[in-house]
Amino acid sequence: MPFVEVKVIENVFTHQEKQEIVKKITDIFVSYMGENLRQHTMVVVQEIKEGEWGIGGQGVTADMVHAMEKAIPA
Repeated sequence: MPFVEVKVIENVFTHQEKQEIVKKITDIFVSYMGENLRQHTMVVVQEIKEGEWGIGGQGVTADMVHAMEKAIPA
């Protein structure tokens, strides 16, 4: 029975986007293990407060994440 915990910075993803993350991660496990696993796959999306997540010694905010999104080529 898979249990997946996804940690994200608060105010980056909407409720709908978080629900899509849950669905897509579940679909990945089902694609490997079969449809019977769907009802037993648990996915938790946990939000971490802005500034309490650090990269390179600096607290990260939602604004910083959105700026990074714009800088990364599609």
